[in-house]
Amino acid sequence: MALILFNKPFNVICQFSPHPQHASLADYLTTPEIYPAGRLDADSEGLLLLTDNGKLQHAISHPDSKQTKTYLVQVEGIADAETLTRLRAPLNLGDFVTRQCDVKHVQEPDWLWPRTPPVRRRANRPTSWLTITLSEGKNRQVRRMTASVGLPTLRLVRIAIGPLSLETHPLWPGEFRDIAVAEMGLPTMAVSR
Repeated sequence: MALILFNKPFNVICQFSPHPQHASLADYLTTPEIYPAGRLDADSEGLLLLTDNGKLQHAISHPDSKQTKTYLVQVEGIADAETLTRLRAPLNLGDFVTRQCDVKHVQEPDWLWPRTPPVRRRANRPTSWLTITLSEGKNRQVRRMTASVGLPTLRLVRIAIGPLSLETHPLWPGEFRDIAVAEMGLPTMAVSR
C-alpha cells in the first residue's frame, strides 16, 4: 500500500491527466495507480497525500476521520481580535455553515519558500499571516472564510494534515516522500485492503 506525502507547488492542478493551463501531478509523481486523498486548488500550495488504496483514501479525506488540516494564510489587511473571534466561530457562508475552528495570528515563517509568481502587493494595504486549522474541507473554504470577514486571501499553504506537517516532514515544493500508514494515526481496520 503506497502512501505519499507531496508538497504541491502553486499553479499545479490535483489531477494526473494533462490540463491546458496548469502543470499536473503527473509532472511530479510517476508512481502508478495513486490518487489524491483530498484536494488543493491550483492556486493553493502545500501538503497533499496520495495513495493507491481506496479505503485509505476515503479514511483520510472523509470528514468523519477527524484529520484536521492546518493552513498558513496570507491575507490582505490586519486581523484584529474581533475578526479572529468571528473566524473561529461558525460562519454562515450561504450554502453551508462552517464548524468552529482554530485561528491564530502568526508571523511569516522564515522557512517559507518564495512563491512564483510572487503575491501581488499594494503599498497602501498591509498584509498579515494566520494559521487556520479545520476539521472539515469544503471547496475554497478558507478563502471564503477570510473574504467573509473582509480579509481576502493572498496566499494559501496547507502546512499540516493530521499529525503530518512540514515541520515533521520538511519538503520543498515539488518534493515528495513515502510515509508509513501508521503515521496517520488511523484505525487499522479503516485502512485494511
